[in-house]
Amino acid sequence: MSPHPTPHYPSGLMWFRRDLRAQDNAALYQALKRCASVHCVFVFDRDILDALPRADRRVEFIRESLVALDAELHALAGQYGAGLIVRHAVAQDEVPRLAQELKVQAVFCNHDDEPYAQARDARVRGALADVGIRLETFKDHVIFERDEVLTQSGTVYGVFTPYKNAWLKKVAADSYYLKSYPVGKYVRALAPRPQALRLPVPSLQDVGFEPTNLSSLHVPTGSPGGRALFEDFFTRMDRYQATRDFPAIKGPSYLSVHLRFGTVSIRQLARTAYQRSLENDEGAAIWLSELIWRDFYHQILFHHPHVASRAYKPEYDAIAWEHGKHAQQLFEAWCQGRTGYPLVDAAMAQLNQTGYMHNRLRMVVASFLVKDLGIDWRWGERYFALHLNDFDLAANNGGWQWASSSGCDAQPYFRIFNPISQSEKFDAQGRFIRRYLPQLAGLPDNALHAPWLAKPLDLAAAKVEIGRDYPAPIVDHAQARERTLARYAVVKTNKG
Repeated sequence: MSPHPTPHYPSGLMWFRRDLRAQDNAALYQALKRCASVHCVFVFDRDILDALPRADRRVEFIRESLVALDAELHALAGQYGAGLIVRHAVAQDEVPRLAQELKVQAVFCNHDDEPYAQARDARVRGALADVGIRLETFKDHVIFERDEVLTQSGTVYGVFTPYKNAWLKKVAADSYYLKSYPVGKYVRALAPRPQALRLPVPSLQDVGFEPTNLSSLHVPTGSPGGRALFEDFFTRMDRYQATRDFPAIKGPSYLSVHLRFGTVSIRQLARTAYQRSLENDEGAAIWLSELIWRDFYHQILFHHPHVASRAYKPEYDAIAWEHGKHAQQLFEAWCQGRTGYPLVDAAMAQLNQTGYMHNRLRMVVASFLVKDLGIDWRWGERYFALHLNDFDLAANNGGWQWASSSGCDAQPYFRIFNPISQSEKFDAQGRFIRRYLPQLAGLPDNALHAPWLAKPLDLAAAKVEIGRDYPAPIVDHAQARERTLARYAVVKTNKG
């Protein structure tokens, strides 16, 4: 018998955060298995929401996903009054207060390793302990977290490939890590809500927000939306390696926002990809690598929280970025898609209009901001954080530090994407560019990638005047490359 038996409780509270589904949810499974009676809550956290613009697609995505979760819980319980309690308050105050009101002995939730979440959960744990209530937390958002994949000497991996190899070895040795939590076995513990708490999920207006264009973009929400997207991607997964880099093609899974808010199970996705990779499905193997990158960046954030504000490699903090009014003008042109480089501008238009950006384009626009315009990567990281539907601190920070060469296992500083050749390679027919820059639609394919170099007759026929209908390039790429190499010379000096 274990010297520390797992405690069981008469009643518990399941606190949903970035895990908005009932099926295969680690904390919900533990709560239902270990409590005779379980209530469920989600808190629209004022500490987070008050800093956001009043129209935010992510808040709308969460709200619609909560409607689906509420229905899912009600269906699982099979009894009137069961469902989700939704509050609009400061989470660190509301969760302990509600736990006392419901007279539970434990609160259950899944880990969130972002610095803000760590601090919030520490305060909640303390407040609950003060009144004799336990906080029980579990891994759910990744396959391996924190200290689960370490080097043979017990240190944290800073290079992806050996981390991936260790990740795969661990999964091969024990299939437990990819197994689902059988929530359905214990749903009898789902309790009806007290009469006063049997309220519908609040509207956007109830929490101080306005509708966005999310519905017109046809973004599927909730676990039903995540399931539909995965079923669609399942039929395309074997072609992923051939299609993933072309923004005009339906290549990606489009599941990133569902992974961010936990409306799909990472275990289900990784298990499917892993099994297919064992059958020599190259597309599945490449996609599995992307899921492993996600785990990698989460363990980096947990062990190196300084990356949220500084370079992973300290010597890169010595770089002198552009500053002052001119830097601000360059940054604004980048934000608004007015750089004069069509692939960059089309990508920024996609982000601004939809909250989504294709992964290949994330690398292109990040490289352009940092290495063509000489702007601090943190400016771009903050802009993405504000606009991406799938914003995830670990992945977003990891991607920006990769692009700026300041992160772990990042591209070398002298690797600088050429926005014209990237355009010619990955949008050769200009289908993506024409979709988001219709003013250039009349240009021939070979003139779309650098319209300032187009023949005057082609420009005239397309009714495009550079400087009037579309901006001239705000920077010369070849000259910018030389400035970047000089700018990064400080890194070599500091290393030496």
